[in-house]
Amino acid sequence: MSIAKSWELISSEEYLAAELDSPDKHEFLGGVVYAMSGGKTRHNLVASNALISLGARLRNRPCRAFNSDMKIRIRLPGHIRFYYPDASVVCRLNSQDELYQDTPVMVLEVLSDSSRRLDLGEKMEAYLTIASLDLYLVAEPTTPTVIVFRRTESGFTRELWQGLETVIPIPELELELPLAELYEGVELEA
Repeated sequence: MSIAKSWELISSEEYLAAELDSPDKHEFLGGVVYAMSGGKTRHNLVASNALISLGARLRNRPCRAFNSDMKIRIRLPGHIRFYYPDASVVCRLNSQDELYQDTPVMVLEVLSDSSRRLDLGEKMEAYLTIASLDLYLVAEPTTPTVIVFRRTESGFTRELWQGLETVIPIPELELELPLAELYEGVELEA
């Protein structure tokens, strides 16, 4: 009879130190580290467009848009997670020496075949536990479609926004996000 090997868990401090010197990105789930794969050009165009649109609208305001190099720390009961969302907006920033942010107001993930289940499952469930989070946006990479999970008094509601003429209202940040900007330069499926 064989005996199952136990996992070697690492601390969040060990993870953060290793991530500083790593040429690759890794996400951290309660002591277990997972390598991230790179995205296709289409995926990166949508994510970059989101960052540009949000960053321009937040200029000279206290909130800041971050790209996929900024980790979000999520403190769940029993363990900590670190994810790299495609884009995020934070209004109460951690110290500029920190490697992560704790209080995003908005998180955006661009879906892919390999990330869809995680982005709409495990990550979404974790993101929605963040007390500061008002919006979780999930963007399709091949069609102008964004699912918005918006915090209300009774919990998060799901909204579907489609079409290049569509503009997503984001009163929580006093701005709007046009899908035409989000999908600028992206070859869309017919």
